[in-house]
Amino acid sequence: MSESFEIGPVSVVIEDRIAVATLRRGDRLNALSVEAIEALRDVAYRMREDFTSNAIVLTGDPVFSAGADLSDPGHQARRSAPLLQKRELLRLAPTTCAAWEALDQLTIVAIEGFCLGGALALAVSCDFRIAGRGAHVRLPEIPLGWNLNWNAQPRILNLVGPSRAKQLIIFGERVYAEEACRWGLIDEVTEDGEALACAMKWARKAAALPPLGVRMSKRTITEQATALNRLTCHMDNDQYILTSMTEDHQEAMAAFFEKRKPVFKGR
Repeated sequence: MSESFEIGPVSVVIEDRIAVATLRRGDRLNALSVEAIEALRDVAYRMREDFTSNAIVLTGDPVFSAGADLSDPGHQARRSAPLLQKRELLRLAPTTCAAWEALDQLTIVAIEGFCLGGALALAVSCDFRIAGRGAHVRLPEIPLGWNLNWNAQPRILNLVGPSRAKQLIIFGERVYAEEACRWGLIDEVTEDGEALACAMKWARKAAALPPLGVRMSKRTITEQATALNRLTCHMDNDQYILTSMTEDHQEAMAAFFEKRKPVFKGR
């Protein structure tokens, strides 16, 4: 018996105690529009009520994701919204990440191509990450004059430690799969094009185990590891609003589109 459903650009197939959720926006970037983020949130909510699966594989086609789609009208409307409304709209992304973290099934992310910004924030909300050898991760927020939000910072810190977290978050440079694996950010590296197949091997191991033991153990470990996360990142969105109002952010964005080196002044 198998079951399938779609929510926006995310399709889900559940079979043999494994669910595979695929983000597919139909372009080479697979970026996270507001619709895509809402769909990912709603898939997590729906899967929380699924008692037939032990594992959920999250992947993207043809690449995992380039992160937030800054050209999306939904994101643009958020930037121009009144401050009180903007604070509420900004809750969508961290809520989506929290929904994936709250799942009791083991969650395994299969990454091909790239996993940038908000896409990496989503990936570290899951339990395991498998990547093709040529894939890379990157957090461009600081070089673009923002802070890292989506409540990602403590999750990354838990995985790689303070020194690596500072390198990844502050420098905003590409980290390729093999190095990310040495850091502890990626759990296994495969040949390009084989990340999903490898993730399915991990999922089948989980599917063969007693569901209650899997779910209870995962929840206990997650709660222990993330006990202080909300306390340490609850100001993410307010910091994002503040940094987006700075001259440095405007300079960073102008330099990005003009393909030049930015000049920051700390204001």
